[in-house]
Amino acid sequence: MAKGKKAVNLLSDEEMSGTWVGRVWRPGIGPSVVTLRNGILADITSRNAPTVRDVLEMDDPVAHVRGSEGEVTGSLDAVCGASERKDRLSWLAPCDLQAVKACGVTFARSMVERVIEEQAAGDPAKAEAVRSRVRKIVGNTLNEIVAGSEMAAQVKQELIAEGLWSQYLEVGIGPDAEVFSKAQPLSSVGACAEIGLHPVSTWNNPEPEIVLAVNSNGRCHGATLGNDVNLRDIEGRSALLLPMAKDNNASCAIGPMIRLFDKTYSMDDVRSAELNLRVEGEDGFVLEGRSLMSEISRDPLDLIAQVIGRHHQYPDGFVLFLGTLFAPIEDRDEPGQGFTHKLGDRVTISSKGLGVLHNTVRLSTECPPWDFGLADLMRNLAARDLV
Repeated sequence: MAKGKKAVNLLSDEEMSGTWVGRVWRPGIGPSVVTLRNGILADITSRNAPTVRDVLEMDDPVAHVRGSEGEVTGSLDAVCGASERKDRLSWLAPCDLQAVKACGVTFARSMVERVIEEQAAGDPAKAEAVRSRVRKIVGNTLNEIVAGSEMAAQVKQELIAEGLWSQYLEVGIGPDAEVFSKAQPLSSVGACAEIGLHPVSTWNNPEPEIVLAVNSNGRCHGATLGNDVNLRDIEGRSALLLPMAKDNNASCAIGPMIRLFDKTYSMDDVRSAELNLRVEGEDGFVLEGRSLMSEISRDPLDLIAQVIGRHHQYPDGFVLFLGTLFAPIEDRDEPGQGFTHKLGDRVTISSKGLGVLHNTVRLSTECPPWDFGLADLMRNLAARDLV
C-alpha cells in the first residue's frame, strides 16, 4: 500500500473461498491475469489464456482458473492503486478486450431522478419542485412496476398527461432497455484507483452497480462491482450529451475482481444482492446509500438478451453494468441543492459476495491519462511469447 493511502479490505474471509479472476499490473512485466488462492494472488497468464477475455470464452472458466498453475505475485492486501501501476503491483479493471456496456434506467425509482434531471435541465435548484410533482402522481406504485407491463404503460400515460413526458419513461418502463457504451476496452480503472469527473460538471454522483461478465456467446460467467460515474448536469441538459456525461478519462471503475459463477455464487445471488455505498468527503461529509437488486425492473438475463444476439455480436464479449436504484438527493451544502461530489471524496461500493470497490474522486484532467491501449497490450503479450 502506497504511503498516505488508507488500507481497504477488498474481500472478506468468506468471499475468498469463491472462484476469482482479475488483472494486475506487474512492474517490468505488464498486465497479468490473476486468481486468488488463500489470500494470495497467483498469476495464471498463459498462451492458452493470455487475457481475461480468453478465460471467459472457455466452456468451463472455473475449472481453468482452479486448475492453472500460478506464480505467486503477492498478497491481496499488498496491491496498491492503479494510478501507480508503472512501478508497483497494482489493480487493473478485471476486464480487458471486452466492450464495456451499461444499462440505464433499469430501476423504476431511479427513472424518476432521470426525469427530474431532464425537467430541471441540469439545474439542481429546480430538482425538488419537479420531484414533488412526480411523487404526487406515482406514489408508491414504482416499487411494483415491471418494465413493459400494462401497469407500466398506465403510469407512463399519467406522467405524460401531467406534462412530464420524458424519453426516460420509454426506456425505464417500456419494452426496450437503454443500453449504451460506457467506456472503451482497457480504459476502465480498477480498485483503489482515482476516478474522474469532467471538469465542466458541477452536479454529479457515484452510481454503485453490479457488472456482469458475458462472453461472445451471450453466456454470463460471473459478476463484479462497478461505479458508473454520473454527470447529472450534463445528461440533464440533453440526453444527446450522454457520451460526454459517461465516457471520460477514469470515469469508469470496475473491480476488484470477477467472481466466477460456481457452487458458491450464481446469478440468483446477483438477483438478490444488496449494494452499499459510502462517500466520505475531505470536508467531513458522509453519504450512505444502498441499491437492492430485488427492485430491478428488468431481469439481468433479459438485459443480456437485449445487448447480444443476431442483431449485435461481440466477438470478445462484454461487461454489462446493470444500473442502480441509488440516486442521492441529500443536501450537501445549500438547502435544495442536493448532493454532488467534491474532489477528494472517497467512494466505497460493497456487496456481500463481491467484495469492495474503493476509489478516490479527482478531475478527469488530473487522473493519470489512459495511455495503454489495445495495440500496447498486443505488443506486450507478443514480447512475452503469449500470442
